[in-house]
Parts: sequence; C-alpha cells; structure tokens
Amino acid sequence: MSVTPSSGTIDPMVPVPIPEQVPAKEGMAALPGTNLGYWDTGGTGQPVVFLHPASGSALVWLYQQPVFAKAGYRVIAYSRRNYYNSDLAPNENPGSASVDLQNFVDYLGLNQFHLVSSAAGGSVAADYALSHPEHLLSLTVSSNNLAARNGYIAEAAEKIKSKEWDDLPRWFRELGPSYRAVNPEGVAKWIELNEKSETGRGARQNLVNAVTPDKLESLKVRTLLVTGDADMFTPPSIMRMIGRQVPNNELVIVPECGHSPYWEQPELFNRTVLEFIRRSST
Repeated sequence: MSVTPSSGTIDPMVPVPIPEQVPAKEGMAALPGTNLGYWDTGGTGQPVVFLHPASGSALVWLYQQPVFAKAGYRVIAYSRRNYYNSDLAPNENPGSASVDLQNFVDYLGLNQFHLVSSAAGGSVAADYALSHPEHLLSLTVSSNNLAARNGYIAEAAEKIKSKEWDDLPRWFRELGPSYRAVNPEGVAKWIELNEKSETGRGARQNLVNAVTPDKLESLKVRTLLVTGDADMFTPPSIMRMIGRQVPNNELVIVPECGHSPYWEQPELFNRTVLEFIRRSST
C-alpha cells in the first residue's frame, strides 16, 4: 500500500534544529567475535533499535533519540563492525551483521522490538527479519532495496548508476538538492558525523540470506518502506518494485528529500515511523 504523507505545518524550506538529547547509557557490548559500541535510553517502553546507514554510525540519530524516547519508547542504537567505537571486521572471518544484531539484542536481553533502519542498515534489517521474524514487532526500511542482490530489483538499481557514481562526493549522493540548498549547516554536520563514523577499512560482512524478489515475498513482518522523492540510490520507482514483493507493507515517499529522510526531513520521518510502530503494537 502506497501512502502519501501529510506534511501538516512542516516546511522543507525551514531547517530543523537538532533537539537536545535525553540521557542515555553508553556502553560496549562484548559479543561473540567482536565488541560493538552502543547507547541505550533505557526505560520500560517497547524497545526501538536503530540501524545506521553506511555513511553513519550510532552517532547519527540525533533527531530521533529524544523524540522516540519522549514518545515512551526505549531507544537503542549501535555501531556495526567497521564504524565508530566498534571493532573492525577481520578479513579471515568478517561474520554477518544480522548475526551480530541477534547477539546484540541477546546481550541486552531483548525479546521483541521495533527495528528502524536507513540505507545500508536496511540490508541488515531485511536479512535479520528474514531470519528472525519472531523477534520483530515491526520493520522500517528507509532508502534501501532490502538487500536484493538478484533479480529485476537489483538490476534496475544498478542501471541508474553512472560510471562516475563512486567518484561523486558522498554528501552529493546522499543528501537531496533541496536540503543542500537551504541547510548548509545541516550538510556540514552530516559530513562531520560521516567522517567521525568511518574508523577503518575492515572486511565487508556477509548476509545470511540470498535475497531475491521471491524471497521478499516470504517476509513475515509488518513493514514500513520509506524513500525520498529525490533519492538517487532507491528512487520511488524502485521502492514501489519492492512494495510489490513485500507482503503487509506501507510505502511512504518523502517530498523534497534525498537518500537520508531521517536527517533531511526528520519531523516527517519521525512522525511517520512513530505512527506506524504504534499501529503495529496493537
């Protein structure tokens, strides 16, 4: 189901200031084969675990941390291997990020939780949801094709990239033109967090599941699909392809937004995700 978000009083021409953060415990999770840095606001509310993009780490959820906590949720984020405050993935045994996620929630003693992901974090989230649907109250994937590596979705995603793609600055690829035009301070902060998040060149971790369009049809978790209308990685057309394959989904296209709705349009992103996870809890 495709949904057009109601913008309300949100004006994309007005930059949104980063809100004051609520207190959170920072820690190091000692997991099998690795140590991962994380933060956790605690509390008795339903847990919401955030999975960061490749351009970020546990540091990037500045717009989400206080909003979700004040809405009554226990808010948790961690850095995957190769990112800020976490170990590198060794070449000889890089492991799987979705296995690390299961070990991480076991470490925290979580049984069921909401999973919210952006960009590369969405690949990990989809991989986890296919392996452990029983642990998820809901799944949100923003700006990612759910780890699809085979079939028409992956082929379409590859066709839209130019040969110069990897040479383009990351901020240009991931932040939409509307945002870059009106919020240079926000762009600078995004770049700062990106640079701080990249701590080394460990090995790329593996997926547990080989994701095909047919495999996506087996996804058992209620899913929110989000992308920006100016996303150059996962444009609305590709997200609609994903929506055809994923059962029980809602699809939201964020206006005047690139690859980072959580950062570019945080008020709309937060409201959309909160409304979705509330519906998923009933």
